[in-house]
Amino acid sequence: MAKLGLRSVVVRKYKYQNNQGKVPDDKENILNRDFNATTINQKWVTDITYIHVQDGGWTYLASVMDLYNRKIIGYSYGKNPTAELAKKAVENACLNVEDTTDIILHSDLGSQYTSTVFEDMIIEKSLKQKGSG
Repeated sequence: MAKLGLRSVVVRKYKYQNNQGKVPDDKENILNRDFNATTINQKWVTDITYIHVQDGGWTYLASVMDLYNRKIIGYSYGKNPTAELAKKAVENACLNVEDTTDIILHSDLGSQYTSTVFEDMIIEKSLKQKGSG
């Protein structure tokens, strides 16, 4: 590498800090690590991934996966890990689903997933939000 004038790019690892305290009592973990589904639109999981971009710093990808076929069915990408980003990913997942009633949505119950903005959308879509903290 030295001969060719190449240098590696070192990115500091993101250090996650959980300052939120305890998990809300109404969000029991009913999946209990059973990530298998017998049909589509039965169990969805969602999370936010931190992506470092060389010129832009940290960016964030919120995604929703259907556990039946392990396909990403909704996502949203942005510069801030907000409740709006998480909400948009779930709304995108719901676009091609006629009836979202009783779909289990599993998340880590971070601040984005327990916010009023996100929970209002969960109620509107009749999803069952469950998680593990």
